[in-house]
Amino acid sequence: MSIRSVFNKVFKSKDEFDLTGGGIGWPLFYLSLPIIITNLFQTAYNLADTFWLGQYSTTALAAISFAFPIVFLLISLALGLSVAGSVLVAQHIGAGEERKAEYAASQTITYAVVASLVLGGAGYFLVEDFLALLGAAPDIAAQATGYMQVFSAGLVAVFGFAVFISLMRGYGDTITPMLVMFGSVVLNIVLDPLLIFGFESNPLFGYLGMRGLETWLFELTGYAGSGIEGAAIATVFSRVLAFVVGLWIMFRGTRGVQIRLSQMTPNLSFARRVFDIGVPASIEGTTRSLSINLLMFIIAAFPETVVAAYGIGTRVFSVIFLPALALSQGIETMTGQNIGAKKQDRAAETNHFGSRIMLIGLTAFGVIVWLAAAPVAAVFTNDPAVVDATATFLRYAAPTFGFIGVMRAYTGGLRGAGKTLIAAVISLIALGIVRLPVAWIGTNVLALDATGLWIAFPVSNIAGGVIAYLWFKRGTWREADLTDSEFGSDVPSTEHASTDD
Repeated sequence: MSIRSVFNKVFKSKDEFDLTGGGIGWPLFYLSLPIIITNLFQTAYNLADTFWLGQYSTTALAAISFAFPIVFLLISLALGLSVAGSVLVAQHIGAGEERKAEYAASQTITYAVVASLVLGGAGYFLVEDFLALLGAAPDIAAQATGYMQVFSAGLVAVFGFAVFISLMRGYGDTITPMLVMFGSVVLNIVLDPLLIFGFESNPLFGYLGMRGLETWLFELTGYAGSGIEGAAIATVFSRVLAFVVGLWIMFRGTRGVQIRLSQMTPNLSFARRVFDIGVPASIEGTTRSLSINLLMFIIAAFPETVVAAYGIGTRVFSVIFLPALALSQGIETMTGQNIGAKKQDRAAETNHFGSRIMLIGLTAFGVIVWLAAAPVAAVFTNDPAVVDATATFLRYAAPTFGFIGVMRAYTGGLRGAGKTLIAAVISLIALGIVRLPVAWIGTNVLALDATGLWIAFPVSNIAGGVIAYLWFKRGTWREADLTDSEFGSDVPSTEHASTDD
């Protein structure tokens, strides 16, 4: 059997399954599997930067540790825009309104460019002040500033590519973005060591046994690398090419949703709709980021072993929850398309099915982590005290992994219905109103030491899952139908619009 036939068998195109009819399990699987792989590729971006900068210098590695939270904050602010575009495209596709889906996609690209220029400018000029607020040492701040200024200058491509992925997902095509992401990651991995180290003392050539070629290239070019800025250039350049490929795919319209230049003139009616859907989605993403960072104020009072255990534990969680994130995004798309098709009952069953799958699957993962907590911790450190603290953390949190899956399932469905404010409120309650106070009370009032901190995770996980289920069961999301309202007179009719642009 050829590689191509295996690929076609595992990854089905959007035309080979129906999100609004038939069974639910397999369409959700085929929709979500490429998202999982795409998210793994995204992780590879960060790992490549971290690995090569660790080879370059400790200062550069520390600088990227300060830069990543700023990067994540900028991406979180843009998250709402991509969610809004994905939801609108999904509901119009489900309603059979291809031309309105095209219009929504075209407008979303326009506002992605506008938003990225504004945020990129803010990131470029304010990064030094932000790093000072975080307390970065001068040598670290200087390198982090260089990285962030390059990254901010290329934010249009970073945002644009993220929106491309979301728009294609709203249409039901998650394979094409996965393939484009793969090419982008490979390019970034190749460029990283070349742009960081140049052709002088580059460890890549040492690994490959090509020191002679390295010397010749350095004599020819004199390029000694750009250090941490080289890592940013590699990331931005690979995203620029990925965004260009994404635009080419969408302008052609042969795979996924199509965009049209004639429909990109900013429409204020559409902007208001994006704002209504997108801002709460951005708040949800920012809440998740801030909840982890705010816990650092509580953790800072503990010994290094506890701080290290927290860092290892949260990284383990991020890997385990990749499938949950992908399934949540798949549920978001299926919910949107089924609401557009006026099939609210099928949308509800999609959410309940996804919730059951994640409750069972992540609970099973939790049992494995609970049983193997010490060996899992030992993968990241050989310090017995840190291994012991990490294992304790994992054993407290692991049995409730399934509840995180439940919360992810129903918040994904609420986003698909356009109820992003409700999804944001649920995340805020679970992570801000429950987790943070429980951690503070457990450690400071009840004096439970690190145990008080670890208890906050299972308590907030259970609370988030239960609240999401009960809120979804209320059924207020059933009233959501974004296809009933117009964006303005510029929206083309569904059936009779010309295809000539």
